[in-house]
Amino acid sequence: MSQSTIYVSLDIGSSSVKVLIGEVDGGSLHVIGVGNVQSAGIRKGTIIDIDATVQSIRKAVEQAERMTGMQIRDVILGIPSNGVLLQDVKGVVAVNSENREITDDDLDRVMKSAQVMSVPPEREIVNIIPKQFIVDDYDEIKDPRGMIGVRLEMDGTLITTSKTLVHNILRCVERAGLVIREIYLQPLAAGQFALTEDEMNHGTAFIDIGGGSTTIAIFGDNRFISTAVIPVGGDHITKDLSIILKTPTEQARKIKHQYGHAFYDDASDDELFEVPVIGADSKDQYSQRYISEIIGVRLEELFDLVLEELYRMGIHDLPGGVVLTGGTTKLDGILQLARHVLRTRVRIHTPEYIGVREPMYSTAVGLIRYASMEDSYFGIEAESQTAATQSEMDYPSSSKKKVAVQPKEKRTSFMSKTKRFIDGFFE
Repeated sequence: MSQSTIYVSLDIGSSSVKVLIGEVDGGSLHVIGVGNVQSAGIRKGTIIDIDATVQSIRKAVEQAERMTGMQIRDVILGIPSNGVLLQDVKGVVAVNSENREITDDDLDRVMKSAQVMSVPPEREIVNIIPKQFIVDDYDEIKDPRGMIGVRLEMDGTLITTSKTLVHNILRCVERAGLVIREIYLQPLAAGQFALTEDEMNHGTAFIDIGGGSTTIAIFGDNRFISTAVIPVGGDHITKDLSIILKTPTEQARKIKHQYGHAFYDDASDDELFEVPVIGADSKDQYSQRYISEIIGVRLEELFDLVLEELYRMGIHDLPGGVVLTGGTTKLDGILQLARHVLRTRVRIHTPEYIGVREPMYSTAVGLIRYASMEDSYFGIEAESQTAATQSEMDYPSSSKKKVAVQPKEKRTSFMSKTKRFIDGFFE
């Protein structure tokens, strides 16, 4: 029987905290548990209340545990792009083995050598992304292991972020009773699998419209190039509706999801719906077209900000177009509006997995697939799900078992050095 590995991802967003339990078998992902609760204590991707954030994480974890009967301990954590900096780095080592064959040890050493640089004390290394390996002047090599050479080089991108931001996120996860297995930059993990091969190669903007902010990630030449965050998201639409319609915030959120439309020309003017008014017993009536104007103005402003940010980043042409994702992209008409404002090809990415077929789960799914890809690259043995299932039979149905995501001894980590990073952080 084939083996499978269980992965658990944790996506802490401004509007919701999502926990996914996924079983990866032969490269195929099956989502077996989902937890999704409204966030508290997080604003624009930054934690402002640790206790509230810890409670949100615990609630999401409990939801996922109830679906599977598993006890979650180790998680793959996504870090937002707030304050992220990308820096080109280079590593160079001599091949160690007597027969000059490049091994895992050489790969590990060249990646470590690329990180030997001065990082400001207020910043922390999150990931390192190799662009190419060079063996004795032969470049554009994806995997040098098994090749013969004397000198091994690596050109890569070092991702650093604010130590304060990471410290607060790690503290919340730790206080929620979880252990971090890996850390990845959210748009890096999500975009890697949301984009097609041509989009990755030609140059594409991957835009995640979250609750409190919008993240832009640029991919091109089959790699992650740059990222930026705009402090505007779906929660701003909710606030606009709440103020203009004079209705409670929670009611405005329901109206946005149930009746919202982003493109005024396509919105309906026929059907009316009632909206409760704050401090009054009466209800006002509005049409979809009326609220679509409110929603459309805010989203048009957001897409204008995206264009300004792209220009600031030096991106003047996107042959691969734009790929949208995030919870806000569920709004009807957002695709038409985005194409109208951005003047390029636009599509919406939705994960194609049962139970998470909504754009809001793109990051949580991407984290699992990214971790699985990394494990596969380094030949980390999958843990037998058959054995785990058998052990579950020894417990009453109400009991929980530990999922098979215990920390593994890894030769190196292609995109992160999480264990060493966390150990050093809390010293």
